[in-house]
Amino acid sequence: MRTVRNWLRDTTGGLPRTFWYLWTGTLINRLGSFVIVFLAIYLTIERGFSEFQAGLVLGGWGAGGAVGTLTGGVLADRWGRRPTLVAAHLGAAAMMLALGLARDLWLVALGALLLGMFAEAARPAFAAMMVDVVPARDRLRAFTLNYWAINLGFACAAILAGLAAEASYLLLFVVDAAATVTTAMVISLKVAETRQVRVDRAGLPAPHRGGLGSALRDRVFVGFVLLNILVALVFMQHISMLPVAMNQDGLSPSTYGSVIAVNGVLIVAGQLFVPRLIRGRNRSRVLALAALITGVGFGLTAFAEAAWFYVLTVLIWTLGEMLHSPSNSTLIAELSPAALRGRYQGLFSLSWSVAAFAAPVAGGFVRERFGNSALWLGCAALGVVVAVAHLLSGPARERRASALRGTEAATAPREPGTPARGAEPTGVPTVGPSGVPAGEPSGVPAGEPSGVPTDERLTGRRSPTARV
Repeated sequence: MRTVRNWLRDTTGGLPRTFWYLWTGTLINRLGSFVIVFLAIYLTIERGFSEFQAGLVLGGWGAGGAVGTLTGGVLADRWGRRPTLVAAHLGAAAMMLALGLARDLWLVALGALLLGMFAEAARPAFAAMMVDVVPARDRLRAFTLNYWAINLGFACAAILAGLAAEASYLLLFVVDAAATVTTAMVISLKVAETRQVRVDRAGLPAPHRGGLGSALRDRVFVGFVLLNILVALVFMQHISMLPVAMNQDGLSPSTYGSVIAVNGVLIVAGQLFVPRLIRGRNRSRVLALAALITGVGFGLTAFAEAAWFYVLTVLIWTLGEMLHSPSNSTLIAELSPAALRGRYQGLFSLSWSVAAFAAPVAGGFVRERFGNSALWLGCAALGVVVAVAHLLSGPARERRASALRGTEAATAPREPGTPARGAEPTGVPTVGPSGVPAGEPSGVPAGEPSGVPTDERLTGRRSPTARV
């Protein structure tokens, strides 16, 4: 019993209260994530669209997501994390209902595009806020816990959505919209702004230097983003072409929901143990192994006909996903300069939006033109390519992360009587959300490690400690 308590304390202890509010929002949002899981089945069965038309609609969702991630990243840095998150969630809820009520193909496609735009605009703001409030030493387990919440909600949602779809497809859209609004309320009521505002020597807001171009000129980071696009192209087939393939094998929507729920169940059962498994290991090798396992899992789908075989393929590629996600998240945080954190997160999120657009379009085209086996064996080949690329590009990424840590440590402002803390390498003072320049009396307790604001400043309430 003591061992279990120690493990729980090591896994969940010491994280800021704001993190747990974000975690709660993530869980609520994912518990209602019905629509995207069943959108391909809804379009082909309920609406009677062809596989190619369904792929175009899903591609529209991905195209909207591409715009949303870039816009959300810029807004997170300029407007703030919190207002960006709230606006994105409320907009996504409205578009969810509009998509469920749309009938003509062009209206369905437009609704999917706008839904993708609003939904994905939240991603970079959420990731930037997580990095803002969690010290570097705790980010691996924080991202792991958040990923665990995502998949706990996903596992439940996949099963419930399968049952709801057999009753009414419109119910999927209504429940998803309600969960999204609830997440917006949690953020609005419990989470305050975490973006640090830069000021000039006179204490006035400094002009925001740099932009999306700064991230695009970072060749090491862009290379990392391109590799993630290839991984995401493979992974996104589980919500685009996998349900179509299972339907053609005579398996019902509820069977697909149960099969895909295995992904969430396995992650919920094992993801919290992954940080100890990969801690201290070479991240590029971990990412290479993850890409290889993911490719093998999706490749075996070419030979699946029965539900148990589909479950086996999901088990395999889920192991790759479990290794991939925490290593990816911590590496992104280390490669992102603090002053441009939202933009970097937005650019990385763009890789998933590009894949969300390209995967269903390419997958539908390959299946119709070359057959089911060609699609899944092609996924396996992409996994091998990405694995080799990670091994070759890994050393340059680690050098870049190390150089960025050194630069930010050397230029971080110091508070009286404290060592240097992580901050933006801007050459000008920084202030927290309260508008008080660093090093000046603020009337609140000292911040958390690495320059993270205290929970009193984050929540507006006095307390011992202060998605999606």
